[in-house]
Amino acid sequence: MTNPLFYAKILLFGEYGIIEDSQGLTLPYSFYKGTLKFSSLDSEFEKKSNQHLVTYAEYLQNLELPETFELNVLRFKEEIAAGLFFDSNIPQGYGVGSSGALVAAIFERYSVSKHEPENISKEELKNLRKVFGLMESYFHGKSSGIDPLICYMNLPILIESKESVDRVDIPESEAGKGAIFLIDSGMTGETGPMVQIFFEKMKTEGFRKTLKEEFIRYNNACIDAFLKKDMNPFFRNLKKLSYWAYEHFRPMIPESLFNVWKKGLDSNAYYLKLCGSGGGGYILGFTKDYEKAEKMLDGFHKEVIYRF
Repeated sequence: MTNPLFYAKILLFGEYGIIEDSQGLTLPYSFYKGTLKFSSLDSEFEKKSNQHLVTYAEYLQNLELPETFELNVLRFKEEIAAGLFFDSNIPQGYGVGSSGALVAAIFERYSVSKHEPENISKEELKNLRKVFGLMESYFHGKSSGIDPLICYMNLPILIESKESVDRVDIPESEAGKGAIFLIDSGMTGETGPMVQIFFEKMKTEGFRKTLKEEFIRYNNACIDAFLKKDMNPFFRNLKKLSYWAYEHFRPMIPESLFNVWKKGLDSNAYYLKLCGSGGGGYILGFTKDYEKAEKMLDGFHKEVIYRF
């Protein structure tokens, strides 16, 4: 059985903001990927994955999905019994969509009606996102459905609002001094508790006000400038966004990166932001001079994902 590969995703902009109707920009990341496979389940990894699928199948069986998006859960269960597992190198708890890729793979294989990603209309995208949100809620408590959507479509997606998502072209990566990169915090993060902290913060009027008036404004301005490849306003708003997160998302910033986050703001050599919900996993870095930033971030494992 050769099943399609589903890539990880990176939410460049919009973490937490998309819950409150900010824009978001997200893209597939082919360095990490996963696919459904059969085996005799000899290894611990395969056995564990298969067991997870058993409990997930029970969840899916009780899920009420719209008719056009129904899943053949019976076939799914039969194949699990025959040794199905999810072969993936996507790190869990790193904010790069490990559960999103799994949901996308299951939907692609077991959806009763076939959907061609390249022919999906904007309206269908909206409905598909809702379905994926229901399917992925098993892993995070509440899911926007964005991660599986990116993994399924394998295209950059612009989240325009809570209700509207669309495909988007991002400027091509080219050899230059600047870079967007991932920094490994060295610890995993759990989405559930981080989202809980966010909702607690949202209960205070001051936080709600600054999120709407500052965070969302900087976030949307970054997306707009990035898509236009307008790097001066991009970095201007990025600094404000990074500083805002340093002030207001402190519990979500891994301790190991707290000082270097501030160092970037003070020196203007690079700016950091959350990659997904934070608490661990990856953090995103942006710089006009990667060589300089790399030296300043010596000791941290980094992966360049985009050059300009």
